[in-house]
Amino acid sequence: MIPTSSKERSKLIDAHVGARVRMRRKFMALNQTELAQALGLTFQQVQKYERGSNRISASKLYEISQFLKVPVQYFFEGYDDTAGSHDFEKSHSEQAVHGFLSTAEGIEIAEAFPRIPNLKHRRKVMELVRTLSEDLSHPSGPSEQLVGINTKFG
Repeated sequence: MIPTSSKERSKLIDAHVGARVRMRRKFMALNQTELAQALGLTFQQVQKYERGSNRISASKLYEISQFLKVPVQYFFEGYDDTAGSHDFEKSHSEQAVHGFLSTAEGIEIAEAFPRIPNLKHRRKVMELVRTLSEDLSHPSGPSEQLVGINTKFG
């Protein structure tokens, strides 16, 4: 989607920067209150920044980058308002990965999964995740889908 006005582009940038602040904060295992206290803000203001409903000033973005230990440009990584002009849009997979890594659970899983040393165990975890995700799209229930899955690792 190409923003058609400066106001639309600004809203998209604000939302992108806010999402990156949220992702980095969660990656560092901080809650909104901890970030707010470090910046002299209320947690509600941090919420508004992360949702993109309030614009982050340049000086505040610099403070955030210092506290979260990333360069300011980190918050703009992945933003490209010209993507549509090249007939390129994020694939469903790219959107899913970005959404997943924007959650606390996603970050935790992304950190833990590579530490599973046994390839067989990793495959079993993937099998479990696929089965659980299919449960959401097939209302028949998990009991029929779990038949035949060996739950013992090894």
